[in-house]
Amino acid sequence: MKRPAWIPVLLTLATLSCGEGQPATEGEAESAGPAAIIVSPTDGATVTGPSVRIELDAQGVTIVPAGTEQPNSGHHHLFVNHDLTPPGQPMPVEEGVIHLGAAQTEHVLENLEPGDYTVIAVLGNHIHVPLDASTDTVRFTVVAPS
Repeated sequence: MKRPAWIPVLLTLATLSCGEGQPATEGEAESAGPAAIIVSPTDGATVTGPSVRIELDAQGVTIVPAGTEQPNSGHHHLFVNHDLTPPGQPMPVEEGVIHLGAAQTEHVLENLEPGDYTVIAVLGNHIHVPLDASTDTVRFTVVAPS
């Protein structure tokens, strides 16, 4: 049986009216999964050192202390001029990887020399394994105080 020619048009209109294929709004983005957010400094900023405050936020997850195992939760980690851990592996305790295990949402990087820096914020679970698609990256330049 042949279907009427207007049915594909109706299906297309129904799909578009449901928002499929459209950019996510802020509220919809939260349901997409956990996301680490670096609030400050902004990407491309020039900041005066030697101390720089990193301010963090998160979407789709509750920030809890390390070791707290509960659904939809995690804590922040900062990778400072350091490559990310391979997927599924716990984040190491070493220079350039900062664990914010007390559920902190900010951290001050101290004694930074003038130059370019890359900071990647990563949400990790109770055992420091990164949550899927949970990173944010900023690049900034530190200048000496005048």
